[in-house]
Amino acid sequence: MPRLSEVIAALDALWPPERAEGWDAVGTVCGDPDAEVSRVLFAVDPVQDVVDEALKLGADLVVTHHPLYLRGTTTVAAGHFKGRVVHTLIKHDIALHVAHTNADTADPGVSDALAGALDLRVVRPLVPDASDPSGRRGLGRICELDPPMTLGEFAARAAARLPATSQGIRVAGDLEATVRTVAVSGGSGDSLFDAVRASGADAFLTADLRHHPVSEATQHSPLGLVDAAHWATEWPWCEQAAAQLGEISDRHGWDLRVHVSKTVTDPWSAHHTSPSIDGAPN
Repeated sequence: MPRLSEVIAALDALWPPERAEGWDAVGTVCGDPDAEVSRVLFAVDPVQDVVDEALKLGADLVVTHHPLYLRGTTTVAAGHFKGRVVHTLIKHDIALHVAHTNADTADPGVSDALAGALDLRVVRPLVPDASDPSGRRGLGRICELDPPMTLGEFAARAAARLPATSQGIRVAGDLEATVRTVAVSGGSGDSLFDAVRASGADAFLTADLRHHPVSEATQHSPLGLVDAAHWATEWPWCEQAAAQLGEISDRHGWDLRVHVSKTVTDPWSAHHTSPSIDGAPN
């Protein structure tokens, strides 16, 4: 079995920590570098339910997309939910490693996995990484949809292909408009509207779209907007990342058992459709 330090070195080769944004908090949160690793669990969020799943599974390492302490902390006391996560991990010799914005812009990265889940053909990054001479790394992806379909049909595909959440899929735009080119960005994407418009995409699928950016975007152009739950747009990366580590394990003869968390950590628990959207209430 490999040591944790060997597995982390492989993960850092896939998603170099130096490629993370300056505000980000990536890398190993806890774990003994000399500890042996036999089972790994990939998940989006480092929350207690995921840690409990890892404990039940017998995992030695949890790899998450979202950081545990993004803004730092002065305590890991178990009276706080994040501290309880740390205590559980250390008590049971489970390591935690984070790949966040360094996985977003990787080749393949989070948006490649999202495009794959929707059966889209990736053409290029939405916002290319200037440090990549091959032009393959960057934030988001521009994709082609073959054959073309309407915006409504594409939104229905997203609802069917992405993990189910209480939010489901929200759409802004003409449902009958033809969609040939799609921009995708896993996670929050309403800061990317200028790049999406410049790309000439017919539709943009992302998460966490807010009222004012969406309202302005619909006035700018006929761009169709497809808004999914944040967790749902990033979960496909877990399967992609698990497959990447599985291939490395096979190559090195590590015999790792690699799993993807099925725990739904989207924070929204219910959705009620309004009885009427014809106008404002009386």
